[in-house]
Amino acid sequence: MAEEKLKETVEFNIEFYDVDSMQVAWHGNYVKFMEVARCALLKKIHYDYYEMEKSGYAWPVVDLHIKYMRPMVFMQRIRCEVTLDEYVFGMKLLYKFFDAETGKLMTKAESTQMAVDMKTKESMFGSPKCFIELVEKALDSENA
Repeated sequence: MAEEKLKETVEFNIEFYDVDSMQVAWHGNYVKFMEVARCALLKKIHYDYYEMEKSGYAWPVVDLHIKYMRPMVFMQRIRCEVTLDEYVFGMKLLYKFFDAETGKLMTKAESTQMAVDMKTKESMFGSPKCFIELVEKALDSENA
């Protein structure tokens, strides 16, 4: 059996403020789109940014990759599927952006975040126990 992974899906339109003069989504906005999906996934496991702060950890992005395959354009409806690919040694998220109407794959991306102890400002070489427990609880409830 394949390892179960947490997933979340969000949909959004490519708005006027997201596009360049050619009505194509500006490449820098893809990180914003990834953030929308990441926040939805973190909310699902009850570890949004407020909970991160309460837990004493920050999670800066330490690695980011985006593969632009097809342009996303003004007023296009996009579906983003985000998967938590790794959570024990850090937070690695995989993203797939699809045209919501046709299902065509538009873009693939991944981001990696590392936990930082906010008191010591030290990077951790593994995820904090509180995060691992929340992910495992969410996985258990999805598989129940």
